[in-house]
Amino acid sequence: MAVAEIRSVLGPCQVLPVLIPCDCRDGFHGAFWRRPEAYLDPRVRAAISTYAEMPAQERDQGLERLCADIESGRWAADHRDLLDLDELDLGYRLIVVDL
Repeated sequence: MAVAEIRSVLGPCQVLPVLIPCDCRDGFHGAFWRRPEAYLDPRVRAAISTYAEMPAQERDQGLERLCADIESGRWAADHRDLLDLDELDLGYRLIVVDL
């Protein structure tokens, strides 16, 4: 649902970005944005619904590419700009209704 739709239902409200820290320990999908090796751990993936909803072949191919990119250093090279960040806006939003 788009934020505009939510606002139309809730009325006056604030939409605040939720910045995700690089060392987020929560375990949701975006928590590992700077630690992609975590996605290779089946225990981590088991706690993330995104992986359960993906077709197995697509998931496995993506994880194989990720593993190869991490091992070769390509992931770090391609995402060098992320490695210097302490937090990142991944699009998560907190909606606070003004009472």
